[in-house]
Amino acid sequence: MANDEVILETIDLDKSFGAVHAVRSVSWKVYSGRVNALVGDNGAGKSTLIKLISGALQPNAGGFRVRGQETRIGGPAGAFGLGIAAVYQDLALVENRDVVMNMFLGSELTRGPGQIFLDHKGMLRQAHEVLDDIHARIPNVREMVRNLSGGQRQAVAVGRALIRGGEIIIMDEPTAALGVEQTQEVLQLIDTLRAQGKTIILISHNIQQVFQIADYISVMFHGDLLGTRARDEATEAEVVAMIMGKRSP
Repeated sequence: MANDEVILETIDLDKSFGAVHAVRSVSWKVYSGRVNALVGDNGAGKSTLIKLISGALQPNAGGFRVRGQETRIGGPAGAFGLGIAAVYQDLALVENRDVVMNMFLGSELTRGPGQIFLDHKGMLRQAHEVLDDIHARIPNVREMVRNLSGGQRQAVAVGRALIRGGEIIIMDEPTAALGVEQTQEVLQLIDTLRAQGKTIILISHNIQQVFQIADYISVMFHGDLLGTRARDEATEAEVVAMIMGKRSP
């Protein structure tokens, strides 16, 4: 993996909330077509960092380089334009709407004079195509989201990110509160996305799962990025030590 291409890079990224310095001059490389895990204890700065990358927050200082070009991420729409899409832990799904409408929420297809009518057939077809591509186990795309399992909900949220043009998919604690079977579904989903050339930023507290699926593991501690290791060159003990504040050699 030594020759992996960097698709996204933060450059001395800095963010404070009053007296709280959440992200401290973080320069981080995200590798294309790989699962890039970001780990750290509560309050380490992980959530703030991914919100900066997804455009949900603006930095106090620093910037970004995407596909080799320095750029500004002015907001979520700007992130989408760069192919960056976030799937947050709450998934932001609408319980009383079906799979198709959740996947196109905010980006519905339209047709007819003045594009005033929803293109239900087009959305149905595209939803099937996207879910088939990622091998999602959702028998009926007209099912209400409230009736889906945790793993199926993750697939819907990821499908929405892909429809919005996501090439760099941020997944925030995707297996939190899931059972064993549903967790394996989500890990298989991540593996499928990687096989299709998507870049994954994975935020997780579960070190065993990180070692199971990640290609690179980066550790944050009190707003600092302590280091990044290729999974095959790291041990769980080393990563846990870094989470506790010991810098990578």
